[in-house]
Amino acid sequence: MKKTAAWLAVHALEALGVTHTFGIPGVHNTELYDELNNSPAITPILVTHEGCAAFMADAMSRVGTTVGTLAIVPAAGLTHAASGIGEALLDGIAMLVITGGIRRDTDKGYQLHEIDQLEIARPLTKAAFRVTRHEDVMPTLFEAHRIATSGEPGPVLVELPVDLQLFAAEVGDLPSWQPPASPAFADPQAIARAAELLLAAKRPGLFLGWGARGAAAETAAIAEWLAAPVATTLQGLAAFAADHPLHAGFSFGPAAVPAAKNAFKDCDCLLAVGTRFGEIATGSFGVDVPKDLIHCDINAAVFDRNYPAAVRLAGDARAVLTALLAELQRRPRPSRGASPAAAIARDKAAYRAEWLAHDSGGRVNPARFFAELRQQVATDAIAVVDDGNHTYLTAELFPVHAGGRLIVPTDFNAMGYAVPAAIGAKLAQPQAEVFAIVGDGAFMMSCMEIVTAVSHRLGIVYYLFHDGELSQIAQAQEIPYGRKPCTTLGQLRAEGVAVATGAAYLALSSDGDIAAAITEAKRLAATGRPVIVDVAIDYSKRTAFTKGVVKTNFRRFPLAQRLRMVARALTRKLTG
Repeated sequence: MKKTAAWLAVHALEALGVTHTFGIPGVHNTELYDELNNSPAITPILVTHEGCAAFMADAMSRVGTTVGTLAIVPAAGLTHAASGIGEALLDGIAMLVITGGIRRDTDKGYQLHEIDQLEIARPLTKAAFRVTRHEDVMPTLFEAHRIATSGEPGPVLVELPVDLQLFAAEVGDLPSWQPPASPAFADPQAIARAAELLLAAKRPGLFLGWGARGAAAETAAIAEWLAAPVATTLQGLAAFAADHPLHAGFSFGPAAVPAAKNAFKDCDCLLAVGTRFGEIATGSFGVDVPKDLIHCDINAAVFDRNYPAAVRLAGDARAVLTALLAELQRRPRPSRGASPAAAIARDKAAYRAEWLAHDSGGRVNPARFFAELRQQVATDAIAVVDDGNHTYLTAELFPVHAGGRLIVPTDFNAMGYAVPAAIGAKLAQPQAEVFAIVGDGAFMMSCMEIVTAVSHRLGIVYYLFHDGELSQIAQAQEIPYGRKPCTTLGQLRAEGVAVATGAAYLALSSDGDIAAAITEAKRLAATGRPVIVDVAIDYSKRTAFTKGVVKTNFRRFPLAQRLRMVARALTRKLTG
């Protein structure tokens, strides 16, 4: 049987259950796109920029049931997509990156797009392959999928040279794909030791990251059995329902909200699941982690990297926690007095009241906006959040209830994520309510991708937090420098973006407009039309995260540096 690499690639993607590809056709992958056009199972999505394609694929993997897949041109297509691929790598998101490649059946040099893509891809992916024979196309894609989805997930690149796509060759019997079995967890000694530490602790706590998202029932049962508070990383915000009485908040150190900070103040045993204790999750490494740390992660390389663990549980979170829960329930239940739930509820209410009492000077109070948003959006809505000050406002003021999902770029911290990622999320879950929270700086990086949302009639609401600054960095500059260099944005007329892309536009200029604007945005989105809601947000009150991180980093500086920075700030304040 003779087949082209393009046909074989599409056949493999169909077998893998891929439903969409994201990218732009070019001279090195037109054959692939022609075969994609023939596929009854796969819809190729044309994007305006390959960076946006990668963010769409990332979101599809996060909230969908299939692996997000790129179909991009070599060289420029790959470098454009690099930010989204890097985000997937550092955030642990599976992705298939299929690129074209230059002809390998000629001795000519200086071909169009001639660059070693594998060298570019190696630091951005878990693995990178160049297929050189037709019979290797399907096995390579199957192996790429296995690598992308096994262990800690991540992106894998497969380069298909254009000559293999163009010309057919004999391939023999086609291989079949078998989904790998879920790995079992078997380390009874480690489980027993973890249970002993948790039951002996006076103030145990749980810290959940992205890797715990598939074990919500198990983490809730363990927290309830131990009467232990639960904090999450930024990516882990949807790993534990915020309407659970033991949910304390994002992070648990000096950069956390009061409920989490207080609940974990005297924590003497910490069960950390699916987190690498990265910089953002720990408030710039400001948390105090107890010596009795039980660290569960599918990637054993993360153990002891930032904080030493007393017990290491290397495996899938659900499998590990199922075993741990059974071991805990086999032993006498601890009696520790009052549950922390009442104190958590009081602290949450007080923090919310503090924000509601803040004078926003006629602009939109973030707490009032998020309270109304929580009231109106579906419990199982998908929130897509970009990188910036609005990220931490969302983390602190928008509770993700049971069944809800929130996705956010974290460790790579690529701005421009939310606009295209919301498209990927909506394509993955067309029946779900999808909305994005995006700052104006991030919005300006990828807003023209709304054209794609319009083309596919995707009813996404984009809440544009518009203040005219790169506010997260501006706030970080203002304290030590007394000024905010190079963070003022050019004037953005968001209604012009709406006209240009075909989206609907709503202005939300004050607290009195919040409820009506959200209601109208939801109505318009339900008709299949994307909506830009231009929110005149007030950023004058800093988040707990921002204040905590600034203090943590300042205290870490040598004394001489701290004195120099304070003197400089005072001098600038006095001299204007």
